[in-house]
Amino acid sequence: MIPRQVLDDIALCLVFFTRLPLPVVDLRGRNLAAAIWAAPVVGLAVALIGAVVYAVATKLGLAAGPAAALALAATLLATGCLHEDGFSDVADGFGGGKTREKKLEIMRDSRIGTYGACALGVSLLIRWSVLSEFASPAQVFWALIAAHAASRGLLGAFMHLLPPARSDGLSADAGTVSAEAAGIGAMLGAVALLALGLGGAIASLVLLGLLFTAFRALCLNQIGGQTGDTVGALQQLGEIAILLVASVALS
Repeated sequence: MIPRQVLDDIALCLVFFTRLPLPVVDLRGRNLAAAIWAAPVVGLAVALIGAVVYAVATKLGLAAGPAAALALAATLLATGCLHEDGFSDVADGFGGGKTREKKLEIMRDSRIGTYGACALGVSLLIRWSVLSEFASPAQVFWALIAAHAASRGLLGAFMHLLPPARSDGLSADAGTVSAEAAGIGAMLGAVALLALGLGGAIASLVLLGLLFTAFRALCLNQIGGQTGDTVGALQQLGEIAILLVASVALS
């Protein structure tokens, strides 16, 4: 039987990271930092939604391109574009701010600028182009499972290894992520990469390691730590990287 605390952590991550119509549950004071290990489970749920939409679309006779667009749209609806918002804010802040304070100010602004719009456009284009090139719903299913689960497996480690750049905001309010929670999340994400086969999993791990290291250094240089926006941006970058590997490993 699954322990109640495990179910609470999964429920908390689903509530925080998605817009799915979930029943109200008593989380008994658990915070996001303690539950962040379950973020890959959220990725699994989002991936399943996208894969089902793609399969139904192709079953109804739609071509791969429109089916891929609908699958991508379904994942965006499921998450409320949470990570996309962070990605665009980071692009605007890092691209347009001259000082650390100005970068953080821009990232907090709800308006989207040129850097953010271009970043979102490129992100959506890459993800759609990869999904539209797969020959079967099964390939889309495995690609989405790996991309959504493994990219979210990075989040706990990122929050554990970088201090909050602000004293307030989502990241600061989430609390301190323990090494145990970060490690479990990373392990679950790594397991999900086996959906791409052993070769694809190894290639993805190497690419994600390089991406994680580079983005961590960039955030330290630009704003001295991490925010909720940078966490979202990392997820987006990880998702794109894994889909690119999947386009080779599953073809």
